[in-house]
Amino acid sequence: MAAFVLPPGVKMTPMFEQYARIKSENENALLMFRMGDFYELFFDDAVIAAKALQITLTSRNPDAEVPVPMCGVPHHSVEAYIRQLIDKGFYVAVCDQIEDPKTAKGSVVERAVLDVRTPSTAIEDSATAGTEHCYLGAVWWDKDKEAGGFAWLDYSTGEWSGLHARKEIELWQWVLKLNPRELLVPDVSREAFQINKAVEQGEIFTVRVPFRGFFELKAAAERVQKAQKVQELGALGLGGKDELVMACGAILSYLRQTKKRDPGHLSPFVPLDLNRHLVIDEVTERNLEIFRRLDGRKGLGTLRHVLDETMTAMGARLLEERLRHPWKDLEQIRATADVVEFFAENPYKREALRQALDEVHDIERLSTRIETGKANPRDFVALKHSFKALEKARASFKVCEPGIYPGQEESPEIALPGAASRIYQNWDDLSDLSDMLEKSFVESPPVTMTDGGMFKPGFHPELDELIELAEHGSERLDALLDEEKRRNSLPRLKIGYNRVFGYYFELPKGMAAQAPPNFIRRQTVANAERYTSPELNELQDKITVAQDRRKALEYQLYKEIGGLVCNELVRIKFMSHALAALDFWQGLAEAAAKRNWARPALNAGADILIREGRHPVIEHLVGSAGFIANDLILDANRRLLLITGPNMAGKSTVLRQAALIVILAQMGSFVPASEAVIGLCDRVYSRVGASDNLAEHQSTFMVEMMETARILRQATKKSLVILDEIGRGTSTFDGLSLAWAVAENLAERKDGGIRTLFATHYHELTSLEGRIPGICNMNISVIESKGEIVFMHRLVPGPADRSYGIEVARLAGVPQPVVNRAKKILAALEKSRGAASNSDAAKAVRQLLPGLSPDAVSREAERPVLPDEKKPVDHPVLTALKDIDTDHLTPMKALALLTEWKQLWGEKNQ
Repeated sequence: MAAFVLPPGVKMTPMFEQYARIKSENENALLMFRMGDFYELFFDDAVIAAKALQITLTSRNPDAEVPVPMCGVPHHSVEAYIRQLIDKGFYVAVCDQIEDPKTAKGSVVERAVLDVRTPSTAIEDSATAGTEHCYLGAVWWDKDKEAGGFAWLDYSTGEWSGLHARKEIELWQWVLKLNPRELLVPDVSREAFQINKAVEQGEIFTVRVPFRGFFELKAAAERVQKAQKVQELGALGLGGKDELVMACGAILSYLRQTKKRDPGHLSPFVPLDLNRHLVIDEVTERNLEIFRRLDGRKGLGTLRHVLDETMTAMGARLLEERLRHPWKDLEQIRATADVVEFFAENPYKREALRQALDEVHDIERLSTRIETGKANPRDFVALKHSFKALEKARASFKVCEPGIYPGQEESPEIALPGAASRIYQNWDDLSDLSDMLEKSFVESPPVTMTDGGMFKPGFHPELDELIELAEHGSERLDALLDEEKRRNSLPRLKIGYNRVFGYYFELPKGMAAQAPPNFIRRQTVANAERYTSPELNELQDKITVAQDRRKALEYQLYKEIGGLVCNELVRIKFMSHALAALDFWQGLAEAAAKRNWARPALNAGADILIREGRHPVIEHLVGSAGFIANDLILDANRRLLLITGPNMAGKSTVLRQAALIVILAQMGSFVPASEAVIGLCDRVYSRVGASDNLAEHQSTFMVEMMETARILRQATKKSLVILDEIGRGTSTFDGLSLAWAVAENLAERKDGGIRTLFATHYHELTSLEGRIPGICNMNISVIESKGEIVFMHRLVPGPADRSYGIEVARLAGVPQPVVNRAKKILAALEKSRGAASNSDAAKAVRQLLPGLSPDAVSREAERPVLPDEKKPVDHPVLTALKDIDTDHLTPMKALALLTEWKQLWGEKNQ
């Protein structure tokens, strides 16, 4: 660690000597140095901070030959400035005065850094006011062992997890997916360099390269065992996962370095079990706009925004976690769906619970602040309100519907589904803590615990007396004076004060002989005698020290209450997790009830059936009346749907909504459909849209091919793949050949093909139906009448007859002469197009397919582009008839279907 050296010419005063020592210990942080009522920054720190905070840069010694740059902020508003610096990626070392300036013995007040604030570890109120997780991550990859570990921790709640990976690309996929605010890496690897480039381009996380010793295995294992109070790592699921242990150890070392203490509030480490969760990689998460729109913005236009009907920050974070990691476990899915259904079918109970939860603050993060000594008095008041709401939350389960009298309702222990029933039966109102906090803190205490004024009258007798003295001392003196006058018949007795000996009684000289025995002469003046008394001395002592004693006693009581709360953190955290779960469940039920969603049925099979499915986000934006619902079936005969149709018709919407419905279903949520039967998925892959990665010299087509390659290598029979316009980023024949080969590969997997929705403009691919088992043509219907086209936004059997690209161009406003010329060119191209085709391109493409040996490549090169024999394919209207659910078909829907079929496949449209 390099020592901080004052610039030449700056005099080494005792204060600067102290500053240099502390700065040397925190060289990578901006040092905020407490001086009286301000936090000051000096030298380069001042220059950096003044620019970042847009505050005035001054000088401590402006007349000196070498002025010292300086800037500062008031201590009472320092948190807002620290937050700004942290948001810009800076470390901030907060250096406080650790002794009372009034009693300081040396030439300078003793100071020390007790906390270094970083983007992922700041837990002050303003830093953790949001509803999202704030992760600190660490990653380690061992090239020799081909194994790695990635751990992530939300310091504000103490929850942490991680995973062990055998593929480096998978490791970095998870880093990008979890998007930690800070990422610890052992060295500047290529991946770390790429992430740093992303940071420069506006990503929110920051790469840190700590001491390599942070990752040393033996020390890391010891740190983890100590922090988790276990004798062996197997108890945490870390046995045999050295790389993950090293990542966990790095996180603990980083916390020790920045927090200046070992973290004692961490929950038990629980590795992420990918066998229990549906995996959604970061590309799919982005393409489906689950948390962010494609333009990077959060909020409106994302699935989370539509789904989030939670009332608490804890419930919102649990929703985020479930969206990132839906279940793959049928038991877990059904347990969640049971509770969601209960709340959906009991609106009065749900509304009562929502009202109770609306009074609950972020108990998880409040608990962490209390446990780490970062709480302020208002945090305890927030806890009090949260605890008082617990009784209302429990009572919500007994709320009766109109017409049902109390006592007639079904017993909650019997009526509640399993997961909710277990919470109800183990409910803890925390009434003892609520009562204690109610009796102690005033409703609006000061933010700073050392200023006094935190507690209610009657809470503590000694404190009441000190408050009375501090705030009503003169009244007590007047009362003592009146008592002495009455008792000793001294109507002319007065009370006075001077700085020499404080308060005194004063009698005229002519009455000195009448002074009572308890009066002690202190001073003689021209016309009077001045006295003190034991009672007056005692009262004076109390008044003089009352204010300081009051503040000290309040701080002592504050610490005692904090200790009492810390002793009950196990109970508090249990109820915070219970409330988060209830909030998550009722939020899903509220979303389902508001948007007319249905409970899906899930099974271990491979088929997917969706009736009247809708895209949840688009329907939310345009309204249910403006959205056209669609049926979708994936079964043994239709494992890969080739979806054709013009731009703007809705192909991408159909693809995305199918993937979103599967994700919602495996969360345990209801889904935007009238009926859904979902065969469990292990992974959802999306290749929708593309953009250049110019920083890494990757074109749109390269990005597209990299994502496609990942799908082809990783997808299994249990996966769901949605592909949109594969091959469009290159020449027509190359693109067609690639799309063709990818479709074949997905459909011809030995285990029966992969469930795939494949949208394409290459109409040549429709010839695969009937030749390759499992490939089925679908299209987004368009009706043409008198030269005009009407987008029906309906998914129907069969291929599209043509792309309608020129018509779409005309609708977009392309000048008519250009449209006319395009039609002539299209006719000429269609006439001259040869069918001999793409064999050379197909051979080249097959060489790119994953997993093929050189012999297999040779065999593929000799393989015909298409099988010689094509099996007969049913007319689309027959397929549509087979898919009709007659049990739920109304006469009006039947008539509408007949009309639509006549428009699509009637005599004029053959």
